[in-house]
Amino acid sequence: MRRHIIPFALTLLVAVALVACTVSYKFTGTSIDYTKVKTVSLDKFPIRANYVWSPMESMFYNSLSDAFAQKTKLTVLKRNGDLQLSGEIVEYSQTNKSISSEGYSSMVQLKITVNVRFVNNTKHDEDFEQRFSATADYESSQQLSAVQETLVQEMIDDIIDQIFNATVANW
Repeated sequence: MRRHIIPFALTLLVAVALVACTVSYKFTGTSIDYTKVKTVSLDKFPIRANYVWSPMESMFYNSLSDAFAQKTKLTVLKRNGDLQLSGEIVEYSQTNKSISSEGYSSMVQLKITVNVRFVNNTKHDEDFEQRFSATADYESSQQLSAVQETLVQEMIDDIIDQIFNATVANW
């Protein structure tokens, strides 16, 4: 009988240890020192491209401010933030990507490029100016006006992820 008590006790001890020991992961996607950095200021990003679709400016700004508000604890300000983002949309273009057997364009590629200036007032060695780009394809049989809003939002989301990773994720 005693032989059975020891394995039972060990099994019980292991079970209690497994229940008591839990591993907790917290992934916010940022490497912000919130004791030093409390605010981020975002300027409007005016369109400086040759080809202009005017809703893009507000779509970009709203998506950028939403990303920082939702993914960080930072307060979003109009100016004088601990972190500052400014820039302009420097390219919005479309090019033929592939040609059909009849010699006509079958796919068109849209491209957005944004020039970003980042200033970290708590750690200026992280300051930078950099361009971020994204592309999206659509079939040439479609009208740009029919797919433009969806594709532009997809490209903006991609660019904002790139900007977010370059500014506050640092991984």
